[in-house]
Amino acid sequence: MPTQTNLESIIMEIRAGTGGEEAALFATDLFRMYSKYSQFQGWKQRVLDSRPTELGGFKEIIFEIKNGNIFSKMKHEGGVHRVQRIPKTEKGGRTHTSTVSVAVLVKPKKAFLKIKPDDLKIDFYRASGPGGQYVNRRETAVRITHLPSGLVVTSQTERNQLQNKENAMAILEARLLEKKEIEELEKLGEKRKAQIKWAKRAEKIRTYNFPQDRVTDHRIKKSFHHIEGIIDGKLEPIIKALQSV
Repeated sequence: MPTQTNLESIIMEIRAGTGGEEAALFATDLFRMYSKYSQFQGWKQRVLDSRPTELGGFKEIIFEIKNGNIFSKMKHEGGVHRVQRIPKTEKGGRTHTSTVSVAVLVKPKKAFLKIKPDDLKIDFYRASGPGGQYVNRRETAVRITHLPSGLVVTSQTERNQLQNKENAMAILEARLLEKKEIEELEKLGEKRKAQIKWAKRAEKIRTYNFPQDRVTDHRIKKSFHHIEGIIDGKLEPIIKALQSV
């Protein structure tokens, strides 16, 4: 198996959790944070799938980052990100707490993970926008079901079937690799897993407190200020602090 630091592409999945529309809006903020950080690093980014809301948030957005030593910097971003702030939709001025989950998946090399065509069920359907209205009269959106594992992935970002199919396959391959790695870790036992520090998707890793202008990473028990700058991609101090642990 190739070492993860040599793999130059990752797939990130950002999903709104508790908090309704405010969680979806914060998912957009996190997407902007990672997009800007990628630009600062000279990495390339491509959206593979998204589910926007009417107010400009994202229920879910999945994107690829490539062209750099990316995994070593981004591997600690997986987990639950919590935000505390007064939502734009809040009329009483109360601070709300919402959550967004982030997954960081390694994109496997083509030769490393082989998927049999017979193991796939591929469906095409019309892409839809916020509120469920159809935004494309042609069936360009793609849904792929991996029959042996039951994993289902979709892509409706592009205007043609072929590109959406390629995007969906990229997501599927990354999720299958993650599934395989988790299964291998579980075979190693609890002690070994603790040493590896496999990041659970449900683990709360960071809180973004806007009223106090503070971002706290709970794993290293350290806070960072200038939250607007962090959301605008100035993430390097947090990344370096996590790498040094």
